[in-house]
Amino acid sequence: MERMYTEEGRAIPEIPWNVYPRPQMVRKDWLCLNGKWDLEIQKAGTSPGKVCKEQILVPFCPESLLSGIKAPPEPGDLLLYRREFSLPGGWQGKRILIHFGAVSRDTVVLVNGSEVCRSRNGYLPFSAEITDVLCEGNNSLEVRTVNDLSLQFPWGKQSRNRGGMWYTPCSGIWQTVWLEPVPDHYISHIKVLTGENWAEITTDGAESGVLLLDGQEYAIRSGKVKFTLQQPKLWSPEAPYLYHFTVLSGEDRVESYFALRTLAVQTINGIPRLCLNGKPYFFNGLLDQGYWSDGLYTPAGVQGFETDILAMKALGFNMLRKHIKVEPELFYYDCDRLGMVVFQDMVNNGDYRYLRDTVLPTLHFQKRNDRGMHRDPDTRKEFLKAMEGTIAALENHPCICLWTIFNEGWGQFCADEAYDKLKELDSTRFIDSTSGWFHQNKSDVDSLHIYFEKLHLGKKPLPQFLSEFGGYVWKIPEHSFNREKTYGYKKFETREEFIAALRDLYGKQLPPLVEKGLCGTVYTQVSDVEDETNGFFTFDRAVCRVRPEELADLSEALQKAICNS
Repeated sequence: MERMYTEEGRAIPEIPWNVYPRPQMVRKDWLCLNGKWDLEIQKAGTSPGKVCKEQILVPFCPESLLSGIKAPPEPGDLLLYRREFSLPGGWQGKRILIHFGAVSRDTVVLVNGSEVCRSRNGYLPFSAEITDVLCEGNNSLEVRTVNDLSLQFPWGKQSRNRGGMWYTPCSGIWQTVWLEPVPDHYISHIKVLTGENWAEITTDGAESGVLLLDGQEYAIRSGKVKFTLQQPKLWSPEAPYLYHFTVLSGEDRVESYFALRTLAVQTINGIPRLCLNGKPYFFNGLLDQGYWSDGLYTPAGVQGFETDILAMKALGFNMLRKHIKVEPELFYYDCDRLGMVVFQDMVNNGDYRYLRDTVLPTLHFQKRNDRGMHRDPDTRKEFLKAMEGTIAALENHPCICLWTIFNEGWGQFCADEAYDKLKELDSTRFIDSTSGWFHQNKSDVDSLHIYFEKLHLGKKPLPQFLSEFGGYVWKIPEHSFNREKTYGYKKFETREEFIAALRDLYGKQLPPLVEKGLCGTVYTQVSDVEDETNGFFTFDRAVCRVRPEELADLSEALQKAICNS
């Protein structure tokens, strides 16, 4: 297999993403299994003998440039990943766990020929203990997976026929694979709850032990410890303070962190406002779909997350709406430590229909009872299961301040019941039940998508949230995925016209709406995504169309407007 390079010409390490992948439960010892694997692609509908054999660079999906695969699979093809591994010295006598950040989609894992785990969700992490099937010396690892784009399971914006707002599918392993040694009795999970000046830490698998924080020791009893903090430092995008702590239980030692911040809806001067740390806060955001020109779902290296976050902060933005995708945990860690709020979408399943879900709602046919929508009980069950799994995977990250359940009706059903279920799972964050349209009765925000008309507020007595708008296009052909086709919502021929239109949006159209109740906005979007040419970054991330001095002042003015209203 030839050495792989990014589109900018940087060499990819032989072991990509060799960074500890779980920053909220860090142990000293681990082994990254990224790198070169053997891959067989069994074409759908063919006999077992008809396969394509290549080497692939994990964790990049086989449809991506960085994977090194010359003949990418089609949806429905069976992918057989294989490699060998041996345990490092000093791991003898330990229990061994294998972890997968995410594999798309229907997956079976075998170690030395024995099945150790299965997963049917292409966006969430999973793991297994493999101690009892290991042998001395080399061990074989095989991952069998099919991305069939089944509508029963979360599929997001992947499409067999990519184009417009639908993108190239991502099959197979697309996040880090790694091993970890643990003692016989080990901490399996840490859950963090915090308030303005207190923290409660639950340690599954550790009934007793001690928590170390800033030179203080707190005893863990019955798997839980709660304490208050003197002179607490609250987390915000402007001051993203993190408290780092260590949990000791028996022979196990885990390092983690938390932050203190509060979220609430308060009525101020007769207007409902979203409040961060007790004060009205304007969540000035961008749609972030997490696609990359050379790695698709996976940037070439973890530094790609930091580059995006810092670039958008420099423009004055304080929030990213993570759209129809769940990222590696390192993305959320970077948002935690760098100070970027995340509004996190659930990944849709169910079918999409252009007339029902886009055309008619855009023409304001947006009232519909959703109890009869997407009636298949198995599809509904899988969505709720995935929603619960998403909360469990991400709930400790302070950067996440809002959950979006349904987007523009895709897979939508019984949104009020979904709202209640999510509130039971997590009552500490805001919920946007129905982003865009098909609003029901229960939501923490009145969420609107406006692309083709003058910006305005909704009619519900809730905090007003413009959850999608903008999508302006100024195309740079030499940095575009598709030179012939362009997808966006308003096109400009020159950069000067593009910047002038942006400044009109943020300097003239939004401030009056903030005074009347607008609490947050999501401009489309951080970067171009294949045919979509409406990002601040081009798809190859080589050019940012906007300079900080052209927008940051207007972003600051919006924050002042909500504080003074």
